[in-house]
Amino acid sequence: MKIRYELEYPVKSSPKVIFPRLSTPEGLEEWFADSVTAEGDLFSFSWEKSVTKAKLSAIKENRLVRFEWADREGEEDSNYFEFRINTDELTGDIAIVITDFAEPDEKEDSIYLWDTQVTELKRILGT
Repeated sequence: MKIRYELEYPVKSSPKVIFPRLSTPEGLEEWFADSVTAEGDLFSFSWEKSVTKAKLSAIKENRLVRFEWADREGEEDSNYFEFRINTDELTGDIAIVITDFAEPDEKEDSIYLWDTQVTELKRILGT
């Protein structure tokens, strides 16, 4: 059974700059996947030779983006990944919080993959 986990990455950028990179095919293609296309709210993510589809199931401008994997329906709540942009009310610091799921023995690899991808996102953002 997959377990839910959250990762938080501080970024020195504004939600208005970050949000398009989490919610649009062009933005996601910059750092998340080799190729991203969308037909309505159905996104296709390509990595090397694999293509996976996900439905954009929730979006809140400059705050939240959630995708539900189209090929994992019926897997209870573990069929989505989510990007949340948090702003600390006191300091104004911005962080991207990623919610994802992994098998217990694959969690470490999954976290490493997110770390690598978010490092690329930060490079693109210039932070």
